[in-house]
Amino acid sequence: MSKRALKRQLREGAFDAGQFEGDDKVRRLPIDRGWTPLGHSHGHGHGHSNDDREQGYLKTIKAKSPGQEQLLKAIDEKNLVMALGPAGTGKTYLAIAKAVEALESGRVGRIVLSRPAVEAGESIGFLPGDAEDKLAPYLRPLYDALSDRLSMKRVRALMAEGAIEIAPVGFMRGRTLNNAFVVIDEAQNCTYVQLKMLLTRLGWHSTMVVTGDPNQSDLLPELSGLGPVATKLEEVGNIAVVRLAERDIVRHPLVAEMLGVL
Repeated sequence: MSKRALKRQLREGAFDAGQFEGDDKVRRLPIDRGWTPLGHSHGHGHGHSNDDREQGYLKTIKAKSPGQEQLLKAIDEKNLVMALGPAGTGKTYLAIAKAVEALESGRVGRIVLSRPAVEAGESIGFLPGDAEDKLAPYLRPLYDALSDRLSMKRVRALMAEGAIEIAPVGFMRGRTLNNAFVVIDEAQNCTYVQLKMLLTRLGWHSTMVVTGDPNQSDLLPELSGLGPVATKLEEVGNIAVVRLAERDIVRHPLVAEMLGVL
């Protein structure tokens, strides 16, 4: 096995099934035994190690702060939720966790995750590859949040069958998203017009969560539409605007301290 494959195996805690595609002799072996990221080894000859592992991933989501509790409650009750707050308050993570929960319980047919491809000071043009490759680094944080809730193998399978779709905001124009859980991440990098376009994508039986930090925009302050949109939508009864604060930061305690002085 190449060094790279070995690294990947260690990182993802399982073999990439794609490596063994088309090789029946290998594929029949229960390759998922042994080490799992959850720490309990299944080296005892049980054939159901993979089931255990999938189960382990669907941890229940617990709020770690009053603001997070408010956000989770809002997502359960409303079809459109705006979650605004500083870095590390778990906005994206909770939104994606709720999306996975809705998909796995059959309440929605698919998850659509989207974020604007605006660089934080770097240019996208020189990155190698076609459009999809260029956008991969932007969409990476969404994959990270997903793979925390599901095994990477399951994420790949769901993406292959179209049950999970990750797309830049520009690709959303002209679509109606029915029976979907939609998460718009980093919405502070959307203009007012873009946000209006996105919010009107909401179809029947769908939930949309828009997350962002109005103070962290990579656009010129007057171009970011998140603040104005949130202020206007706060007046609407069936829409929840949840404002998380520094006390809701659940990353390393240092993050809260740094944000306090920076």
